[in-house]
Amino acid sequence: MNASLNRLVGTRIERSEAAYSSADTMLYALSLGFGDEPLDTRQLRFVYEEGLHALPTLPLVLGWQGIWMPCAARALDYPQMLHAEERLQLHRPLPPAGIVRDEVWLDALVDRGAGRGVFIHTRKELFSENDGLHLATVRSCVLARGDGGHGGGGEPPSPLQPTPARAPDHVATRRTLAQQALLYRLNGDSNPVHGAPATAALAGFDRPLLHGRCTLGLALREALAQLCDYTADDITDVRTRFAAPFFPGETLRVNLWQDGRAIAFSADVVERGLTVLSHGRIDLRA
Repeated sequence: MNASLNRLVGTRIERSEAAYSSADTMLYALSLGFGDEPLDTRQLRFVYEEGLHALPTLPLVLGWQGIWMPCAARALDYPQMLHAEERLQLHRPLPPAGIVRDEVWLDALVDRGAGRGVFIHTRKELFSENDGLHLATVRSCVLARGDGGHGGGGEPPSPLQPTPARAPDHVATRRTLAQQALLYRLNGDSNPVHGAPATAALAGFDRPLLHGRCTLGLALREALAQLCDYTADDITDVRTRFAAPFFPGETLRVNLWQDGRAIAFSADVVERGLTVLSHGRIDLRA
């Protein structure tokens, strides 16, 4: 890792504007599997232009999408970078189309030592360009596995809370598409580890893996279906830890716990008996 990255802690590293259309909003929902039951009119609100609603996790794919994009020239070991955690705070529901401005800050570096990796914490603030309203805050943590040893700085967010020890209240299982990552990357996350077998091999995987944010979106879909009757505007916070890679075509089992206006969740890959999402939580508006 280039030691000069340390000097950027606490500074804004990106500022941009992005327009998104109703087609982009529908594509995002389709890439998460919404609309696979044509007679379920509750899902149509996310994939059909009449009465269209934006999913609460849409801010994850609007504007800047990952630390690897601006830091390619800063000597980070790009193929070794993996998403570690995601936290989304929604300040108000997003319109189904519009223009957004994003400002991205490098909040913290947590160095695990030379060759052991460094956690890179960034924060994206998303605003409506037309009226300046604050739409969302996205806090992302990426583990640069091939870097470390240059020290850290800044203040990382507080640790995520684990899911309850008791049995889940609801369990939902869904098989993903073999082309799920290729479909999801059309939302703008073109990291080749999700599409190119050669890049996946450089990262230590035998095939391209699914985006962590896509796995999170798949889990959110099950929470909406099981506990929210597909009503998404009540969601104010979503957060999770990406515990292990998930591959397109595998079966995702989502475990849900409800406690009043809070939903805890985790997700496992059925074929390998491995947890891929942990420390998940969704907060609903009071």
